[in-house]
Amino acid sequence: MFKGSIPALVTPMQADGSLDYQAWDRLLDWHAAEGTDAVVVGGTTGESPTLEPEELVELVRRAKQRVGDRMPVIAGSGTNSTAKSIELSRAAAEAGADALLAVTPYYNKPTQEGLVRHFAAIADAVEVPVILYNVPGRTACDMSCETVVHLSKHPRIAGIKEATGDLSRADSILRHARRGFLLISGDDPTAAELMKRGACGVISVTANVAPRAMHDMCAAALGGNHAQAAAINEKLMPLHLAMFVESNPIPVKWAVARLGLIGTGIRLPLTPLSERLENDVLVAIKAAGVRGP
Repeated sequence: MFKGSIPALVTPMQADGSLDYQAWDRLLDWHAAEGTDAVVVGGTTGESPTLEPEELVELVRRAKQRVGDRMPVIAGSGTNSTAKSIELSRAAAEAGADALLAVTPYYNKPTQEGLVRHFAAIADAVEVPVILYNVPGRTACDMSCETVVHLSKHPRIAGIKEATGDLSRADSILRHARRGFLLISGDDPTAAELMKRGACGVISVTANVAPRAMHDMCAAALGGNHAQAAAINEKLMPLHLAMFVESNPIPVKWAVARLGLIGTGIRLPLTPLSERLENDVLVAIKAAGVRGP
């Protein structure tokens, strides 16, 4: 159910930072038409730190209403408070989320035992699958392979978004986690190789801009055509890298706006893409052969 190309969607905003629901509908329709396999709502790329809980719930509700059964909707519901994560997870599930994406708690730097208790408490509190999310470059908290394997035994913990870019972790997780536990890449440049090793897809930044190409890359990799997947990935590599010339989601929001799908609104403390970098991102978009709707 949760496989293939899964963009962590940008959140469209007006110039004053208010949510743009018309653009949200347009964005979802485009992804459905371009072959996107599932979507993440309210993840890091969706500016989760500055979304209010009621805004996330409304985005999830509208996304599920818009895409129906065409693709799963995964809601980013993890925070650095277990109690708040449970509350947000329950609200997102009630709004229609098919699964939840829960990041490791940031800033307070829990122990591995704290991570086990945190994620188990979230999974115990809901009736939908929970996907773990490990991105120590942003959280200063790294979930060990041993902790992932332990948590994989929980019946509602469905998998992990592994965003370290460390390919050696894939072998350990896939070898020791319970059968059927999903390994999902969270790093676009290495996603094709991770799928070759047994991952089931990628939760992607690049797929916001090039959804069809990312879908095709994942389909090739999951179908065993790794040469084709590698060729598509090579063409997309400049775009993968351009999405991080400034902090995510600054470049990707600029790129999606350039395609005419959303406006340029972004919330402080994030700021619009620096003018000196605009041409670099534009060149990468063109090199990837991306065209707007």
